[in-house]
Amino acid sequence: MTTQHRDAALSPSEQATIRQLLDADRQRTETRIAVLGHDRDDMVQSAAQSASDDEHDPEGTSTAFERAHIEALLDQAQTHLVDLDLAVERLHDGTYGICAKCGQRIAIERLMILPAAKMCVGCAAHHRR
Repeated sequence: MTTQHRDAALSPSEQATIRQLLDADRQRTETRIAVLGHDRDDMVQSAAQSASDDEHDPEGTSTAFERAHIEALLDQAQTHLVDLDLAVERLHDGTYGICAKCGQRIAIERLMILPAAKMCVGCAAHHRR
C-alpha cells in the first residue's frame, strides 16, 4: 500500500458503514435484475404467443420500444452489480475511496451516496464531458 493509499484509508467505522451500503445496494440491484428479467421474459413469452406483426400492429412500435427499454435497464443494473463487486474488492485490498483517475481520496460524502464510485467528483465531472 502506498503512503497515499495509507493516508486515504477509511476508518473502521467508515469501512463498516460502506460495507453495509454496498450490501444494501447489491441486494436492491439483484432484486431489480430479477424483476426486470421477469418483465422481459413475460414480454418475450407474450410476443411468442401472439402472432403480432410489429410493423402493422398499432401497439408494435411501443412494444418494441418497451422491450428495448427493459433490456437497457437490465444491462445498466447488471453493470452496476459488477461495479459493486469491484467496490467490495477495493474495500478488501485497501484501495477503496481512492480516485481511479487522479489517485486522491474520494470524499466520504460522495461514497455514502454512491458507494460504488470509482472517481472523485472532479474527475467524474471531467470524464462525462
